[in-house]
Amino acid sequence: MVTPLERASRMELFLEGSGNTRVDLDKYEAKVARFERLGIRLFGVANCIVSFGKLLERFDRSEHSMVSIEANFCEMLGFSEEIRIYNNLNFEEDFSKHPSVEGEPHIVFCAQHPIFDTNDQVVGCIYLIDYAEHEFDDESRLLFADLASMVERELVIGALKLQQLDLVKQIRNLKRDALLDPVLGMWNRSAISRSLGIELERCLKAEKPVSLLYLGVNQYQNVRERLGSGAGDSFLLKLASRIRSCIRPFDALGRFESDAFLIVLPGASSLVSAAVAERIRLAVITHPEVLEGETLEINISIGIASTTVFPNVSPETFIHSAEKALLAARRLENNSIVQASPEQIDITL
Repeated sequence: MVTPLERASRMELFLEGSGNTRVDLDKYEAKVARFERLGIRLFGVANCIVSFGKLLERFDRSEHSMVSIEANFCEMLGFSEEIRIYNNLNFEEDFSKHPSVEGEPHIVFCAQHPIFDTNDQVVGCIYLIDYAEHEFDDESRLLFADLASMVERELVIGALKLQQLDLVKQIRNLKRDALLDPVLGMWNRSAISRSLGIELERCLKAEKPVSLLYLGVNQYQNVRERLGSGAGDSFLLKLASRIRSCIRPFDALGRFESDAFLIVLPGASSLVSAAVAERIRLAVITHPEVLEGETLEINISIGIASTTVFPNVSPETFIHSAEKALLAARRLENNSIVQASPEQIDITL
């Protein structure tokens, strides 16, 4: 199993999340610099550098600057799996002839401590650089190990934060999926009912009307029985596309039954909703669909309910009123539209 610590970059593990790249780099630099300042104060050295590789890219300085020379020297040392102390590099055969030791800026002291991940793999290193000889006693070694442990702990915390962000994202996606119809990708019954309740409450406070269209597809079951469920789904997808083209982006569209849709129109009066219903009706009847090589003329019925007719109504009662209007429309000829009224009797099919 790949853990967040293994998957993420070291920069990501030092940050709470990802966003603007420039801001992320600044946050990363600030967090790393915090440990470097501690190292300088703890050990009284000229510089402390925390590296996770590609050190020169991090500093982005002139190749002749002091910090770039020090970074280049640390890159040359590479990572080590154990603590290494060079009290005086002039007496180290491997480094005494190095240009930065033998010549300017004459680096004398260097110490390095590995940084491990949760799998005990070396992922970085802390370097101490100075221009005078240092005696590094046992207490200094313990402090050096403590500093490395703090950096490692920051990596673990970063990994946990990334894991938390992943989980939050997964939960958010699961919640959204739970509200969507898996075939049509629109709101399902629960979600469209919730949307209606929200809009009724919001528009009531704003003293604006809300209208509801209850649209039934008259031959959906027949298409499924004759051409199969795949053709039935394709049939509904094409119809849904037509409906979306006739409503506003903030109008809510959801599949309420297998062959019926609810369309919530916030701010729309009974007259406006009737015009929207007519626009949908014309968009449907003027463009027959071809499925499995067969041309189908789509027949729909629409029931309309509006708060201009039913003020201060609950979502359940509002849907019931629109459903009664739909049933009345289905009793008429195909592609009929009926406005719900308080006097309308209950109709069953």
